[in-house]
Amino acid sequence: MVKSSCTELLWILSLVSLGGAPAIAQTTVTDTFGVQITINSDCEITSTETLDFGSSGVLTTAVLTTADLQVTCTTGTAYDIRLDEGTGSGATISVRKMTSGGSTINYEMFSDSGRTTNWGETDGVDTVSDTGNGSAQTHTVFGRVPVQTTPAPGTYTDTITVTVAF
Repeated sequence: MVKSSCTELLWILSLVSLGGAPAIAQTTVTDTFGVQITINSDCEITSTETLDFGSSGVLTTAVLTTADLQVTCTTGTAYDIRLDEGTGSGATISVRKMTSGGSTINYEMFSDSGRTTNWGETDGVDTVSDTGNGSAQTHTVFGRVPVQTTPAPGTYTDTITVTVAF
């Protein structure tokens, strides 16, 4: 028996010296699990720019400018972009008003570069419609200060609310 134990000991020592060890049997089990997410129709206003008409003197010619706004909606989501009349006293969708003190300057906003299609807030009439593609989509606001009686010098401002309906 001593000879057999020595042989086993030599075999174990040779495995250890070669970096090996006797194999130990392992038992394993497996299973699976599901992964999911539900994406709902959604939109967000990603960015807006100031519609800046710059500096001007006498308003004897129209002043034109543009500003971009970006909307991101889930792919396939139809949406309408609405622009309200602003906060200027007496403003309407077709004649908005920037104010400075008690003075005003009329201006207009359009959805086309020819400045013929007023941009307002009545769906199907004067809003901008699009369908989301999952990425930010840029829409340009085309602004115009028409020829008018020039008021007193000052900085004239207004605030427009953008609404995205989907």
